[in-house]
Amino acid sequence: MENGVQDWLHQCSLPDSTELQEHTLKTERNVIIGDRCTIDYGLKGNDIIVCEFCTLNGSVIADGDVRIDNWCEINGDVIVANDAYFGEGVKIHGRLVVQGDLDIGDNVQIDRGFEAKGWISIRNPMPVIVYLLVYVMTLLKIEENGDIESALAELFGEDEEECSDEEMPLLIPPNSNLNMKVFSIPAPMSIGNGCRLHGNIRADSVEVGSDTTIFGSLRAHGTIDIGRQTMVHGKVEGKETVNIAERVRILGDVVASSLVLHENAHVDGTIRAPEGVRIIRNGEKVSNETTHDPGTEQPEVC
Repeated sequence: MENGVQDWLHQCSLPDSTELQEHTLKTERNVIIGDRCTIDYGLKGNDIIVCEFCTLNGSVIADGDVRIDNWCEINGDVIVANDAYFGEGVKIHGRLVVQGDLDIGDNVQIDRGFEAKGWISIRNPMPVIVYLLVYVMTLLKIEENGDIESALAELFGEDEEECSDEEMPLLIPPNSNLNMKVFSIPAPMSIGNGCRLHGNIRADSVEVGSDTTIFGSLRAHGTIDIGRQTMVHGKVEGKETVNIAERVRILGDVVASSLVLHENAHVDGTIRAPEGVRIIRNGEKVSNETTHDPGTEQPEVC
């Protein structure tokens, strides 16, 4: 069953209203960071879970619990409203403040001291991957372990929108590299509505909700879908189809194998789509299609 949880982690999901503010990735949901990630800013959320061998170059602020797995390094403070769990070899180069209980493993280093108002237990806490198994079962309301893989397949299959849970956490997949310049994700990426992000996004595929602002470019090995009234301050480049919805504004070029463009979208740069451009008008599915020779640069769309 652990493999099912690991497969579930291999995606990037930023829920509605996620913001990157003053070097902190902020959400009101739970936060789950996969193993071996490097994040050059802090995290703020409800429960925050960090898998092993991660480096966070900022503070961790949780309105709920914090659970940090073995051999992680936090270059900032850790402030926890409830309970905290730290695995073996965790390094915190700031101060630790825990309002609840503290479970701490072997060889944990806290440079600027700690304060815990509840019980302190010196032991190795439950491994994060085991905790995540319980977490996913609770999230999906599963009573038996054998049902988890089928439930995950249903949740992230073709009917994802119908099956999606309103309380899905912010997920960063393993081996991701996030900084103020590049948001590099080795997996599909989904960005919710009303988000505000800084950095050039690189992912296998990208789906962006409505009313989101991205201060950077979008690049994907697969498709890119951009929802209504979203603004991208940079170039959009997909090796497959790029879909741009109504009232989207792209402050750069658009490059794709093919492009589906709403007539009320605005592209400041040039368009290159060797397999054609389809224009969608209000009240119509597809009203026009323009094809051109590979490598031909399309005129500016305003």
